[in-house]
Amino acid sequence: MYSEKVMEHFANPRNVGEIPDANAVGQVGNAKCGDIMKMYMKIEDNVIKDVKFKTFGCGAAIATSSMATEMVKGKTVDEALKLTNKAVMEALDGLPKEKIHCSVLAEEAIQSAINDYRRRSGEDVPEDKEYTCEH
Repeated sequence: MYSEKVMEHFANPRNVGEIPDANAVGQVGNAKCGDIMKMYMKIEDNVIKDVKFKTFGCGAAIATSSMATEMVKGKTVDEALKLTNKAVMEALDGLPKEKIHCSVLAEEAIQSAINDYRRRSGEDVPEDKEYTCEH
C-alpha cells in the first residue's frame, strides 16, 4: 500500500517541531477530517533557512509533511511556491489514491506560511483558501 519512502518518512519524519523565532507560520487543515498541518519557516534574504512542521493526521500526512519540508529547505520563496503536491508524491514514490489529499495539505501549508511571511513584510496577499476534505 505505501512505498518504502513513505514508511521511512512516517517512521522517521524530518524537521518535526516548531521554530520559536519563525517569521512565517501557516496552518491548514480541517478538524472534521482529522488532518491539520502547521508549518514554521525562518526566511532570510528570501531563502528558507529552516522549516519545521507539526501535523495531526495519518501516516501519509506526516510523510508528506516531512518530504515537503525537505524539498523546500534552502530554496527561495519563489522556488518553494512552485512545489506541487504531485512533486511531493513523486518524491515519496507515490501515494494511494485515497491519500492524495495529504500531499495537497503539504503544498497548501507551504503556501500558507509563505503568505504569512509576505503579509508580515507588508505585501498585499490574498487570504488563504480553506482546506476541504476529499476523503
